Amino acid sequence: MSTTQVVSQYLPFLRRYARALSGSQHSGDAYVTAVLEILIEDPSVLEGDDSPRLMLYRMLTKIWGSLAVNAAADSKKRGSPAEKRLGHLTPLPRQAFLLVALEGFTEEEGAKILDVDIAKFRQLVEEAGRELAADIATDVLIIEDEPFIATDLEHLVESLGHKVIGVARTHTEAVSIAKAKRPGLILADIQLADGSSGLEAVNELLRALEVPVIFITAYPERFLTGERPEPAFLIPKPFQPATVSAVVSQALFFERKAKRPQKRESA
Repeated sequence: MSTTQVVSQYLPFLRRYARALSGSQHSGDAYVTAVLEILIEDPSVLEGDDSPRLMLYRMLTKIWGSLAVNAAADSKKRGSPAEKRLGHLTPLPRQAFLLVALEGFTEEEGAKILDVDIAKFRQLVEEAGRELAADIATDVLIIEDEPFIATDLEHLVESLGHKVIGVARTHTEAVSIAKAKRPGLILADIQLADGSSGLEAVNELLRALEVPVIFITAYPERFLTGERPEPAFLIPKPFQPATVSAVVSQALFFERKAKRPQKRESA
């Protein structure tokens, strides 16, 4: 496969990342153009042990770090409240958050792209989660029957600035708490100890509530077959705090962004 063919398959995603990072189509596309100019001069820069996609993002990161960015001008171009929140993140946490939440890189890949170790990358993602939570804090319902995991999740969620309104250990408890307190986010185990299903509980709740849901399971492969409707947000057990932080912020960030067009239509 030629360099052109390799790059073209990743170009739309690189543009998406650059635009989200810079805050505008014009600035984002300028960074991508700079990457392409380097590749035209020296296609060998894509040679190496890492995947071409990862290396493209590393190139854009290096260019991003070497060029001055008019942050004030970019922030003015961010249209939605969600986009403005993202623009307020400090540069490295913003990059770490987008690499995980928007582009789907693993922690190991994200660390390579930013040229930091995994511990530092996790710290950046957690920092992004805390900074975003300051603007998108919400009430959280946890559906988890294992006490230690539930406690860990509760402490983690609260450290991000959110409020835990209840911990449910069964289908019945989950429905009861949600109807009484109406959460803004649900964290749910899929299989509960009493034999009930967190998935079924959430499906029942979603008939009455419009709320983002993050599922946590020891067997994610069972729910990622592509053969039926699947959870949009799925965290495998055992989980890393940085992963939960990133996915919580991701779910709330994009949920707010998705609601913006609806509000416009009803205005």
